[in-house]
Amino acid sequence: MNILLWVLQVLLALHTVTGAVWKLSNSEQVVPSLSAMPHAAWLALSVIELLCSLALILPAFNKRLAKLAPIAAVCIAAEMLLFVGLHLSSGDPTYGPMIYWLVVAGICAFIAYGRILLKPL
Repeated sequence: MNILLWVLQVLLALHTVTGAVWKLSNSEQVVPSLSAMPHAAWLALSVIELLCSLALILPAFNKRLAKLAPIAAVCIAAEMLLFVGLHLSSGDPTYGPMIYWLVVAGICAFIAYGRILLKPL
């Protein structure tokens, strides 16, 4: 279980870094349902994503930072659920982005659950 959690954490960290870089280089206007978000909040989310990516990986190097991994996973899941809420409130009839965000949120929830209850670091 520990190996599975580490693989998921590394993949989630890579996914989140990619998302943060994309947010810094692209406008929120690219995803129409997220256009309700202020630009400053869009940029702040990219900084939070970079910090969460670090928090997912740092426990591999320092066991005292083990509590960071589930906290980061919960923060990323909250961000994904925020995107789902914005998408629903926009009235956009497509479900593709929403399903993607819900899958990522589910993986985050599994990592948090696994690191808190199943196999703490």
